[in-house]
Amino acid sequence: MSQPASTLSEASPSNRFPLAALILGGAAIGGSPIFVRLSEVGPMATAFWRVALALIPIVIVSLMKKERGPKPQHLSDYGLLILPGVMLSLDLAAWHLSITMTSVANATLLANLAPVFVTVIAFFFFKARISRVFLLGLALALAGVVVLKGGPAAVGNGDLHGDGLAITAAFFYACYILALGSLRSRFDTMRIMLWSTASAAVCIFPVAFFIEGHMLPVTVYGWSMVFGLAFISHAGGQAAITYALAYLPPAFSSLTLLLQPVVAAILAWALLNEAIGTMQALGGAVVLAGIMVARTSRSSA
Repeated sequence: MSQPASTLSEASPSNRFPLAALILGGAAIGGSPIFVRLSEVGPMATAFWRVALALIPIVIVSLMKKERGPKPQHLSDYGLLILPGVMLSLDLAAWHLSITMTSVANATLLANLAPVFVTVIAFFFFKARISRVFLLGLALALAGVVVLKGGPAAVGNGDLHGDGLAITAAFFYACYILALGSLRSRFDTMRIMLWSTASAAVCIFPVAFFIEGHMLPVTVYGWSMVFGLAFISHAGGQAAITYALAYLPPAFSSLTLLLQPVVAAILAWALLNEAIGTMQALGGAVVLAGIMVARTSRSSA
């Protein structure tokens, strides 16, 4: 999707730096399933701490840096700044709940359909030009994720309702990416991160409190998991992605985020002693190949 001219005072770098930020952001978010799995509290409570604790570094950086770009002037501006957080909270709630209802492979695989939704929405609602080369890269990357998660046979082991929730999570994450991409033409990274993260925390807290009740980790180890999730995956990963979306098309950005399951598999091997077989290695290679093919496209998707 073509980007409107930025009104920010940030200098426009070459595409290499935003691409590097996007890849690092995807890698940081790729570690989130490990933190969630090792968390001492439930998935909804973990999702709350993910965004609530991330406010600490976000607020500190926001206070330290000089104000850049326009400030929100109207009620509609504040609504737009809150919208990504609402979409993110719906994404996290749907995905975390799907993990408890269907197989982990299905939940992860179907949640990674977000690039498909981004591409479709960008094409039909924003009149983005989608090249055949980009679609080929998208198809390759998605095929790689299927292989990485155990092949087509693994998809048949889930629950229909849980699978539907995972697809719903993918849709909301696509809306989150598109909302961020739209905001980056007007507001700077930290302003967007502050409003979207705070609104996500407000939305997730009542769901976590009334569904799970137990909100507080009981050990230093438990707190280290939610702090790691908040600081690395959200404050670090999402900030890098938000920054990159000012310079890279949302459709390509969402496609690059398919690196997440590759990173998650590598971290599971390194930290949880989960073996990486030939199927997983092949799937990871196909994902990378798909992203490289899409990168060669001159699509404005």
